[in-house]
Amino acid sequence: MIAIPHKAKQFLVFLTKLLIVGGAFYFIWNQLAHNEQLDWQKFLDLLDRKKSFWGILFLLSFSFFNRYFEILKWQNLAQVIERISIGKATEQVLSALTASIFTPNGIGEYGAKTLYFKKKEAKKVIFLNLICNGIQMILTIVFGTLGLLYFNYKFPIVSTKNILLLFGLLALVCGLLFGLKKITIKGYSLALLFEKINEIPRPIHQKNIVLAICRYLIFSHQYYFLFLAFDVELPYFLLMAAITSVYFLASSLPTFQFLDFAVKGSVAVYFFGLLGVNEWIVVFISTLMWFLNVVLPVLLGSYYVFNFKSKWKS
Repeated sequence: MIAIPHKAKQFLVFLTKLLIVGGAFYFIWNQLAHNEQLDWQKFLDLLDRKKSFWGILFLLSFSFFNRYFEILKWQNLAQVIERISIGKATEQVLSALTASIFTPNGIGEYGAKTLYFKKKEAKKVIFLNLICNGIQMILTIVFGTLGLLYFNYKFPIVSTKNILLLFGLLALVCGLLFGLKKITIKGYSLALLFEKINEIPRPIHQKNIVLAICRYLIFSHQYYFLFLAFDVELPYFLLMAAITSVYFLASSLPTFQFLDFAVKGSVAVYFFGLLGVNEWIVVFISTLMWFLNVVLPVLLGSYYVFNFKSKWKS
């Protein structure tokens, strides 16, 4: 192997950091500056009429606690490898978010977090991150399914016959997966996955579930209060059903973090359009959710990326 001089290695590391942070900033600026669906004048007029320090602080607090509970989730799971402080967990979560902003469905987050641990722990870090994100996806599916059923009851989109057929197919797939759980592909099987999951102490799983539920309730209600701020007056359960449905369907589509608001916005326009909500309001709220919960953490994560020092060693 050709040895890379220390100075050259330092330069390459710095260049990589610069590309990650610079790319993140470029994608954010590009989406905000060149999105023709965003009518900034309407937004500024509304902001001028409703400006409130406490109202803004209230909405920002949701973004803080949304990310804070994610940090607590990772701190809780990471103790399987080693105990880390809130500060370390914050650094790992935010820097991984920044590094994954232009990767499909945020998969770059998995690789980014492994760099904070020893090389031999890489597989375990990826597995724990899968558990961390997996519980959030399960909750999105559960709440989203309930929301879709309620929304469909109020605004019939899919017939009862098709809904029963869908649930029948889902039950069939689950049954097949359970029946084939011992089949091994390249050394991996569902049985082995369940075995690895059960190796994690139950209190850690329980805490992970509670924190994930708190996080889901926080960001879904931030969406709800933003609609109230934009003078959208709809029954609570109907509005929440639409919100949970949008999150469920949007999360099932392949996308990039920097396009997250566009995907959720397009799904939201359809659902909230049925409720009579103006399209520009839906697009703006989706954009604000993206800005508050992705852009702001990425800006903070950029600091950690620049100051990153890898533990990637044997």
